[in-house]
Amino acid sequence: MAPKQLNFITGNKNKLAEVQAILAPTGVDLSNQSVDLLEIQGTIEEISKDKCRRAADTVGGPVLVEDTCLCFDAFDELPGPYVKWFLQSLGVKQFHKLLAGFEDKGAQAVCTFAYSEGPGHEPIVFQGRTKGKIVEARGPTVFGWDACFEYEGQTYAEMPKVEKNKISHRGKALAKLTEWLNAHTE
Repeated sequence: MAPKQLNFITGNKNKLAEVQAILAPTGVDLSNQSVDLLEIQGTIEEISKDKCRRAADTVGGPVLVEDTCLCFDAFDELPGPYVKWFLQSLGVKQFHKLLAGFEDKGAQAVCTFAYSEGPGHEPIVFQGRTKGKIVEARGPTVFGWDACFEYEGQTYAEMPKVEKNKISHRGKALAKLTEWLNAHTE
């Protein structure tokens, strides 16, 4: 049975606003907690599940965690879950230079949500992927790598939020979560 209220574990206000906007029609009350969680190294799914278990233990109840990755085709899906560190070191305006020596600028934006009923419960994973390419930053540079990820001629940063939410990796993952919530709510 899905809860009517979820603790979304994030300190990112932009991410929180996107998730709230996409989940609003489900009727689930999404509260937010910023919890500093240790992140293991591993696959996208291993990292998400481990983070979810730690969050459930810390909060003592149902939680939703999210991990966003950017996987370069030329790098066999790296930087993947470690993209945050690459972006912090290079900055969004220099980020595209990682692929300067490669013809293939293709990338996948990957969003993985993990939900747990609480301590001791195995997390359930919902993942969305959007194919695009890495370009020089265009548009506002306030939300991660959105200004460098181009989908069908526009960067995520150049898109109206409502349009981005329809095609984004986060939107796709949340569509799967929404379907699950609708099937498991009274």
